[in-house]
Amino acid sequence: MQTILVTGGAGYIGSFTVDKLIKKGFIVVIVDNLSSGNKQNMNEKAEFRELDILDKEALEKVFSEFNIDAVVHFAGKIEVEESMYDPKKYFDNNILGGLNILEAMRKNNVKNIVFSSSAAVYGIPNKKKVSEEAEKKPINFYGQTKLWFEELLEWYDKIHEIKSVCLRYFNAAGAAIDGSKGEIRKKETHVIPILFDKIQQQQPFSIFGDDYPTRDGTCVRDYIHVLDLADAHIRALSYLEENNQSNIFNVGTSEGISVKELVEQAQKITGQTTQIQIAPRRPGDPPFLVADNTKITQTLNWRPRYSDVSTILESAWKWMNRK
Repeated sequence: MQTILVTGGAGYIGSFTVDKLIKKGFIVVIVDNLSSGNKQNMNEKAEFRELDILDKEALEKVFSEFNIDAVVHFAGKIEVEESMYDPKKYFDNNILGGLNILEAMRKNNVKNIVFSSSAAVYGIPNKKKVSEEAEKKPINFYGQTKLWFEELLEWYDKIHEIKSVCLRYFNAAGAAIDGSKGEIRKKETHVIPILFDKIQQQQPFSIFGDDYPTRDGTCVRDYIHVLDLADAHIRALSYLEENNQSNIFNVGTSEGISVKELVEQAQKITGQTTQIQIAPRRPGDPPFLVADNTKITQTLNWRPRYSDVSTILESAWKWMNRK
């Protein structure tokens, strides 16, 4: 029975992945500093150590306490806007913290890591669907740190034979199908919870720009259900175990929905309407950000099962209205 270290396992995507790992029979050790994770999210069957990945000694202690077989690395800062006024925090957490994990792996002869990367590495793509080979040109510091860490993993493979799978997520969304578990964040930045909150509060919802070269003038995005993301991590671990080879995969549906269409669907599901106000474009918002998911479907035999927009919205709405 393998023991998997999950950094950031009390967070949104991390906690769903922990649940799936435990269901599959893995022993799971979570490290999380709870700066954005939440104890309420954590599976009680997992071992938990509250620590910051910048604390090298505490991190290495976990590796010596448990016989770790592989790492799934979620821990990191993820707010695009914040990364542009506090780049040091993002460099420290996303690069130095990640380096501490790789060094602990090296010292303890742990050879496999699955890394939570991002479509932010692509910047503003020049195609409607982005493949893994597309140019990497981040337009914010958050995306840059994800790309740097991917490159660091490449070097650790060449130098230390530590194998990695980088999963470039598109827009993570949704909750448990029955609404029993979902995203808990101190500051909400994801569009669906913000939209539902505006509907509940009967406040106007802002759309940033309606003059993009898209079908209705608003940005088009690829939303991926958190359960499908969790499944991608399990398959990535199996891939490393079976192939002993590093790789990179987009995790998305290859389908895009515009912001206006998202609002319409949300109004249908809630049975409530919300006033829309058009705000100025945000700098660096690409008109389209949709995955070409051919590689992951062919190589990992992964298929999105829960990522149709109605399932995403219904599960998120149930979670927001839980008792």
